[in-house]
Amino acid sequence: MWKISTRPPTRLVAFSLLLRSHVPIQSPKAILVSIDFWPSPTQTRTPTQPLPSAPTLFSSLRYCSNNVNGNSDTNNGENGEFVRTIVDILQEPGSSMSLVKHKLESCGVAASSELVVEVLSRVRNHWEAAFTFFLWAAKQPGYAHSLRAYHSMISILGKMRKFDTAWALIDEMRGGRTGTSLVTPHTLSIMIRRYCAVHDVGKAINTFYAHKRFKFGVGIEEFQNLLSALCRYKNVQDAEQLLFCNRNVFPFDTKSFNIILNGWCNVIGSMREAERFWREMSNRGIQRDVVSYSSIISCYSKATNLNKVLKLFNQMKEMEIAPDRKVYNAVVHALAKASFVKEALNLMKTMEGKGIAPDSVTYNSLIKPLSRARKINEAKEVFDEMLQRGLSPTIRTYHAFFRILKSGEEVFMLLEKMKETGCHPDKDTYIMLIRRFCRWRQLDNVFKLWSEMSENGVGPDRSSYIVLIHGLFLNGKLEEAYKYYIEMKEKQFLPEPKTEDMLQAWISGKETADVQMIDLKDNQSDHGQSSKKTLVTSKNVDLGRDFRQQPETRKVTRERGFSFWE
Repeated sequence: MWKISTRPPTRLVAFSLLLRSHVPIQSPKAILVSIDFWPSPTQTRTPTQPLPSAPTLFSSLRYCSNNVNGNSDTNNGENGEFVRTIVDILQEPGSSMSLVKHKLESCGVAASSELVVEVLSRVRNHWEAAFTFFLWAAKQPGYAHSLRAYHSMISILGKMRKFDTAWALIDEMRGGRTGTSLVTPHTLSIMIRRYCAVHDVGKAINTFYAHKRFKFGVGIEEFQNLLSALCRYKNVQDAEQLLFCNRNVFPFDTKSFNIILNGWCNVIGSMREAERFWREMSNRGIQRDVVSYSSIISCYSKATNLNKVLKLFNQMKEMEIAPDRKVYNAVVHALAKASFVKEALNLMKTMEGKGIAPDSVTYNSLIKPLSRARKINEAKEVFDEMLQRGLSPTIRTYHAFFRILKSGEEVFMLLEKMKETGCHPDKDTYIMLIRRFCRWRQLDNVFKLWSEMSENGVGPDRSSYIVLIHGLFLNGKLEEAYKYYIEMKEKQFLPEPKTEDMLQAWISGKETADVQMIDLKDNQSDHGQSSKKTLVTSKNVDLGRDFRQQPETRKVTRERGFSFWE
């Protein structure tokens, strides 16, 4: 039902486009036209209404935990015990690979395809341990590596830039002259993605052309997979150049352009480049489809450009392109970010009227901006409705609530509720919480989470180490930061340049202080008079004072949620 209002104009001017495509975009001075699809199922919280406590906020999860299969452990029983035995051997601190190999040979565990794949997933961030286990399993009687095991190991090696070893495994998969080859196009796709992840575009393209060497067909689908891999790891400009350079071999089509468009919109997040490429599609006569509109609307939605979102949404109707769930989710997110929660909920009703049921992503599109705006009651009401529909919370749902918690007790309470619902924390969860506890200066909780990561099969990777080291350093725990820095390098994770500069500066200062203290002791032993000893001690102690107490004159920048010296 349309309702004309003479209220002062707001950002909702363009919202009239949602249902009537013939209504033109009005200027900000135009009369506000608002739309009520259905009565809102929730009521807005008044400013004086208190925020809910943590137990109240999490009470709804009881319903969810009773309706979600909590048996998420796929390695129960004897096989699970074998997995834990192997993982404990591989992750034992201070063990050399020769000692690990000896323990594997005497552990009495029989290798199987399921066990090998599960163990590799648990130790995927420690390539030496994974490869030692992989070689040990290959020698076990009655066992031969499956295609999935090979792919897991190749992915681990590629992640750690051990590309020569990965190619040696691929040669082994070929089976020689008489054996059956296990190499598939997916094998090469893994290598392409790993090259793209380290921005080695040249080798990624060479691997793409290796399809012919393995007698695989090379068509438009394989080419689009290459473009997707490049864009996924932010090599969007290279992907765009590759698209245009190969237009005679792989003719232009909408899907290829959509891959590049999505890269600019949702991977790089550059509105300027997205708009340029959007115009390029029109100039080259490329037909835009629902995927095209989904990408560009999502880009404007993240940038909180509601007018652009609604203009494009209206344009879809003019072009008779039916919106899909991704388009609706992006519009819902834009409305919620602009504080139009009632309209966002009404749009979800419209989705259902069109036969598109809201999913977990739809509700997350509402919960996340509400949580960021500290509208806890509204977020909880949306969360309750999500559970009542039988939709399970996802990692992103919990991340939205983690960001509004203010104590360690609440964080660990939500972690337990999260596990009860069968939604286990991932690497991003732990990184976010470790960074938060470092800001709160709760280092005991930092180390508690760090230990829990390995226990839950989420081994620390490069990003985890960087966040932990920076957090410890900025909390004054320099010895501990340096210890984890050495551990990181032993696992052959490449530290960031700023991480290395930061710790090297501390080491240099520490060595200077040690030299000064040695000089101090020598001076004290050389001078017999107590007055001279006192004078020399005072002077040298001042020189050897902890460099952290000296006045800070260098410029400070912020990155990854922490402050750094230039």
